[in-house]
Amino acid sequence: MRSALARHWRLDPDVTFLNHGSYGACPALVLELQSELRARLESEPVRFMQRELPALLTDARRALATFVNADAEGLAFLPNVTHAVSTVLRSLSLSPGDELLTHDHAYPACRNALEVIAARAGARVVVAKIPFPLDDAQAITRALASAVTPRTRLALVDHVTSPSGLVFPVAAIARALDERGVDVLVDGAHAPGMLALDVNALDVAYYAGNCHKWLCAPKGVGFLFVREDRRDEIRPLAYGHGSSLVDARERFRAELDWTGTADPTAILCVPTAIEVMASLVEGGWPAIRAHNHALAVRARELLCEALGVSKPSPDDALGSLAAVPLPSGAGVNLGRPGAGIDPLQEWLWTQHVEAPVFVRPGDGGGRLLRVSAQLHNAIDEYGHLASLLRRAPAELL
Repeated sequence: MRSALARHWRLDPDVTFLNHGSYGACPALVLELQSELRARLESEPVRFMQRELPALLTDARRALATFVNADAEGLAFLPNVTHAVSTVLRSLSLSPGDELLTHDHAYPACRNALEVIAARAGARVVVAKIPFPLDDAQAITRALASAVTPRTRLALVDHVTSPSGLVFPVAAIARALDERGVDVLVDGAHAPGMLALDVNALDVAYYAGNCHKWLCAPKGVGFLFVREDRRDEIRPLAYGHGSSLVDARERFRAELDWTGTADPTAILCVPTAIEVMASLVEGGWPAIRAHNHALAVRARELLCEALGVSKPSPDDALGSLAAVPLPSGAGVNLGRPGAGIDPLQEWLWTQHVEAPVFVRPGDGGGRLLRVSAQLHNAIDEYGHLASLLRRAPAELL
């Protein structure tokens, strides 16, 4: 049932894998490069880490900066978006009564960081309610802008939401909040590779992205971009050798690049991941994005028809993720690892289908079944899922 392109991945052939969005999946050619880099590192660790790595990091940074159209001087590699968001939040100087703004579709890990940082400073988290189902993307901007007060210090805004798969109009949101004097930190975990990302054009204070999801790099590589006027304020979560530098412009990347010994090979695979993915289809990355979007839209149509529900957002509010409301509010999913997996998700797994079920954002309750669309997927896989849903036990839906 898979796409012919699935041969480029090492996915289990016995599983219908419709959850690329959670952890990504790395093409075999990129994994082979990482193995070669690890062997090279271990053959002479000092030579690799001290003599070769700085130039290799610079090359990888420039390749990623070109891909997302960001100033390379303001881009630092970090393990993931969760790490990057906490780095920004821990660098803020908050006072009692200050407010950190977010929304009710925010990723739980990032929401947790907001709550912890706010509590330590005596500040508070303000949560804007995003209409869902969504009829008009402008409602997202209005909801966030209307939640701003004179005490708002920062807004954490998703580019693509995890549970609902909505693409937020980040450029419009950033303009609206900038007019109100509020910096924006974008959780762009899903954006690199899914969307035609132009970080410079967004002109936000902070942008965090992952490379292991839609860019298909190995796990353990994300990035934080910081606009030039905010770079001297950002400090790492762990202080290392780079903290010895006095000049803030040099310190920014030196501190974030070197916080202690770690395996840098995932970072060094980013340029190859960009190239390998682009080579898989005629038309490169624009064709990949168009293909995946069209596949996600068609997949949602099949699932909505099988469940007898309406689509919860316009097609142009989707990227390569699509969430479908389940008919009832039954089931359990507390939205965090180890806290319980929804019974429908578990049942689908017994049928060798990997597709997550999330708590529906907002106060109305209910659940969402989410699917991802990547080059290794084919429409027949979603048709298979739709047929399973038609015969799933009623109590699971």
